[in-house]
Amino acid sequence: MLLQQIEKLGDNALYVVERTGLMGVFIASCLAKAVTPPYRWFPILKQIHFIGTRSTVVILVAGLFTGMVVALQFYDSLVRFGAVAMLGAAVALGLIRELAPVLTALVVIGRVGSAICAEIGIMRSDEQIDALECMAVDPYRYLIVPKLVAGLIAVPVLTLIFSVIGIAGGWFVGVVLFGVSEAAYFQGMYETVVWDDIEMGLVKSVFFGLLIVWIAAGKGYFLHLERNGSFGAEGVSHTTTDAVVISIIGVLVADYLISALML
Repeated sequence: MLLQQIEKLGDNALYVVERTGLMGVFIASCLAKAVTPPYRWFPILKQIHFIGTRSTVVILVAGLFTGMVVALQFYDSLVRFGAVAMLGAAVALGLIRELAPVLTALVVIGRVGSAICAEIGIMRSDEQIDALECMAVDPYRYLIVPKLVAGLIAVPVLTLIFSVIGIAGGWFVGVVLFGVSEAAYFQGMYETVVWDDIEMGLVKSVFFGLLIVWIAAGKGYFLHLERNGSFGAEGVSHTTTDAVVISIIGVLVADYLISALML
């Protein structure tokens, strides 16, 4: 019994190491092909439209109400210490450095990451990727690179939109609803927010964009190597669920690591 448990543990460890190396080679190959010609601009623009433009409405709604609830919570705390003038600074720092990159990434995972994994997983299950290879078409360059480049561009832009609309939502709650001085709201923000804060949000958003496409595309691309060995609808559904869960955990872990390195 003990030997069976040890053998199972070793088998799981080898599987994790193998999959980690496989995913590492996958992203390295994608990045190498992304920076070498020929460049296919139309597929990239198409993916930017899918990842960025079609996510804008969700980002606007999420950013607006996130900024409003952040301002509401901070106002309740700051008013106790007579520091309501710092409301704008607190809202801006909380959004720019932390909430905007993370929540944007979570929205993109739910709306885009799952779709990417399902699309590529179905292509693998139906042997369409094998057909591309038989026709001497590089599946990395044809399928993955446009999504990867688009993710690196669209996610930071969506993060900036989230931050701006969130600050506007905080202004509405603080200035319009609670009567905080508009000048104090924006002056505190102007005096407190520096380039390092904006840089942290941008670095996080770029890395999150890379991480989301990497995990979603990689899980779908290597669907045929999953241990459960299930193809078809069941295999795609399981793989897509795994990709979403792993992406969320990866974003939260990366958020902490980047914050610890840049603070």
